Amino acid sequence: MLKGFLAAFKTPDLRKKLLFTIGIIVIFRLGSFIPTPGVNYTAVKECTASTASDGLLGMINLFSGGALLQLSVFALGIMPYITSSIIIQLLRVVIPHFEALHQEGQAGQTKMTQYTRYVTVGLAILQSTTIITTARSGALFGNQGGACDKVIPNQNIITLVIMIIAMTAGTSLIMWLGELVTENGVGNGMSILIFSSICANFLPNLWGIANGNNGIPKFLLVVVCVIAIITVVTFVEQSQRRITVQYARRQVGSQVMSGQNTYLPIKINMSGVIPVIFASSLLAVPGLFAQFGDPSSSWVQWISSHLSRQDAPFHMVLYALLIVFFCFFYTSITFNTQEVADNMKNYGGFIPGIRAGEPTSNYLKYILNRLNTVGSIYLALVALIPTFLFLIAGLSQSLPFGGTTILIIVGVGLDTVKQINSQLQQHHYDGFLGV
Repeated sequence: MLKGFLAAFKTPDLRKKLLFTIGIIVIFRLGSFIPTPGVNYTAVKECTASTASDGLLGMINLFSGGALLQLSVFALGIMPYITSSIIIQLLRVVIPHFEALHQEGQAGQTKMTQYTRYVTVGLAILQSTTIITTARSGALFGNQGGACDKVIPNQNIITLVIMIIAMTAGTSLIMWLGELVTENGVGNGMSILIFSSICANFLPNLWGIANGNNGIPKFLLVVVCVIAIITVVTFVEQSQRRITVQYARRQVGSQVMSGQNTYLPIKINMSGVIPVIFASSLLAVPGLFAQFGDPSSSWVQWISSHLSRQDAPFHMVLYALLIVFFCFFYTSITFNTQEVADNMKNYGGFIPGIRAGEPTSNYLKYILNRLNTVGSIYLALVALIPTFLFLIAGLSQSLPFGGTTILIIVGVGLDTVKQINSQLQQHHYDGFLGV
């Protein structure tokens, strides 16, 4: 692998892409520490030191690399773009126009990308308004009072509007930086920025377990568990069911295309990390509303004890069920078996022993449902293992990682290494994997 890294920097065009990607990451991380105009940064630092980042705000803070609780210009991170992309994909089911754009090829994808950008800006305005509102009321920092009530000293309408504009502009800049990495760098730009945000706080928080009241033995236990989970996730994310596809001999114009055998790869985890994000976001919404309610009311207390606590049995069961549901739901949207069967039929392809057309679609649905069953259980276990580890080890603080964190780190890392490896092989190098 070391030879692969050295070879990557010896290749001029690949070195240029790597340095460009690293430069964008540096700019992204610097923006995470620039406070939004109108924010008392001293008060923010005092509040973040004793604030537990969990729930929906915790997820946004994770994807922003800790910029949310610092109320920086990049406080929203890439979360509005992720939500916008998911919304546009879901609209393909209910709006025929979006499905038609999806089938138009590059021109349709360009149009859908424009829609995604517009929705991202709208969501950024909405989310920045919500975050500023929670910061004004102290709910963003857990209603601690004191300095947390003074993070926005001047709360006139002009100052608040400037803050909303600054955060929205920060999200737009992040979106542009991500697209620059995709076009001129290495890997998917949005994924790379998310990866850098998560890794920025992962190791310091992990080492915080040893420096706290937990001690070195529990720290080593957590490290071993993290390595074991990453190993399992790496194995499963690369696993796939290969369905044999044969193409008959056919004539295209004056050329005769000979028949060939290939395969259709179907991953065990087709939906990626999206079901975990959906489930976490949905479960965090009641807790977000409860922060604005009366702490003595019964419904606020019930939400705090059953939904807001990640170690509550009701929360864990509901979390697992939502992950399984969204795994099947999202996969059915992103992988259209009828469309795949029709494309195979149009190009003269067929699965041995299965008739083309509707029987092929039904066969693919059967395979997909079996894989989704295994994949959804795998996702639920990966998402809940950190919570179980917290209970078994008796840690005195929240774990610095979760299922979403590990899935993103492994998924983005594997995808980026594969892209670099493929470019190295084009220059006759062995690459990272030695193949």
